[in-house]
Amino acid sequence: MKKQIEPTLAAGNRTLMASHQAQHFGWTVRDRVGVITLNRPERKNPLTFASYAELRDLFEALRYATDVHAVVITGAGGNFCSGGDVVEIIGPLVGLNPPEILMFARMTGAVVKAMRHCPQPIIASIDGVCAGAGAILAMAADMRLGTARSKTAFLFNRVGLAGCDMGACAMLPRLIGQGRASELLYTGRALGGEEGERWGYLNRLCTPEDVLDQSIKLAHDMAHGPTFANGITKTMLHQEWAMGVDEAIESEAQAQTICMLTEDFKRAYEAFSAKAKPVFEGN
Repeated sequence: MKKQIEPTLAAGNRTLMASHQAQHFGWTVRDRVGVITLNRPERKNPLTFASYAELRDLFEALRYATDVHAVVITGAGGNFCSGGDVVEIIGPLVGLNPPEILMFARMTGAVVKAMRHCPQPIIASIDGVCAGAGAILAMAADMRLGTARSKTAFLFNRVGLAGCDMGACAMLPRLIGQGRASELLYTGRALGGEEGERWGYLNRLCTPEDVLDQSIKLAHDMAHGPTFANGITKTMLHQEWAMGVDEAIESEAQAQTICMLTEDFKRAYEAFSAKAKPVFEGN
């Protein structure tokens, strides 16, 4: 059952997320950065029906959050996420009828939609196993920091399924190219960290001890930047996939006009004039 995250700020739909208590993964907010920790390390952090639904609800609520301006998603115990739990998801799916299976597939896809539509930049901090639905969560993030020992695998064909899961056939080719995406989705083989950086799947490599700290630092830098403008950038990066060049240029002109009307744009000019560093407030 979908659990609603209640707004805690009276005006409109604005929501404070620091006090939210997640049930199926870790959730903390510190200095404008929200951190999601998939925390079933004994099983390499697999997802369940409940954690899928809660992730969807959290990312939907973040669209209205006033205290979270960037998000990091990570896994506990040296692994990111091993995908859907074999016992708690794969087994039950075998016994469902087609309409019920379609409902599940749409629900998992809704997690990716919510990630792409929330305005906060999302950074996946990847170490160890990043497989199946875990690879999809990493793919759906805006940036990915990994380690040399990280292994990303889109395993769907290994269990008799198509590689077109949760938007993979639309998004992965845009990240690494059609041929490379085809190889991963047809074979299900693991993409190592160093290869993943060469292919552009990973933005950078870190040590296992440093990858989460580096991810949080990057998120912190963005969370203290022009956050309204960052949200516009994310929206345009997402929407322009389906635009022609002329349409994209016009859309960007309109988007940039909106940003030029913000106080942050004025703050940047005043700071530049005073030879100071601007302090952005997201409005």
